[in-house]
Amino acid sequence: MLATKTMLIRHAEKPDGDVQGVTAAGAKDPEELVVRGWQRSGALVRLFAPRDGKFVDPHLAQPRTIFASAVGKHSNSLRPQHTVLELAQELRLKLDLRFPKGGEKDLAKAAVAATGPVLICWEHEDIPDIVNAIVGNNTTCPQKWDGSRFDLVWVLDRRTASDGWDFTQVPQLLLAGDSAKPVL
Repeated sequence: MLATKTMLIRHAEKPDGDVQGVTAAGAKDPEELVVRGWQRSGALVRLFAPRDGKFVDPHLAQPRTIFASAVGKHSNSLRPQHTVLELAQELRLKLDLRFPKGGEKDLAKAAVAATGPVLICWEHEDIPDIVNAIVGNNTTCPQKWDGSRFDLVWVLDRRTASDGWDFTQVPQLLLAGDSAKPVL
């Protein structure tokens, strides 16, 4: 059974100017999340795995497969992996790290072939390309993800195997300052 729901998120907050990335143990690391990013990572657990089973938005679902970009020649960032690591642990899932930045087309094929709802955590510049590869066009979603936004979920729902996909933007609204506005 091919995946009928694919959810995509950007990795959580990253270093910016004076705000330094830190490891889970608190050591400085420019390839890591900042403290706010670690907070978002924890909050994502309940967004995608609510204790009472009631999702804040009907477009969301508990993932059965979670992809995050691997460290590779185009990116040394651990942010995508660490953004969804706590969620994967809570759900007792192993992160699928087969695809580094640059492997978006292969990732899209694997996501569509996966069983159950899929969650993909990636760098924002390439999320539109992943959606385009899944749906087979460049008109379904915005073609640029706002670089200041860490607080959205893009959701693809398959109508039928031959009838395409529906696209929805779901605001996370997990942390103070998160926006309810979609990316245009």
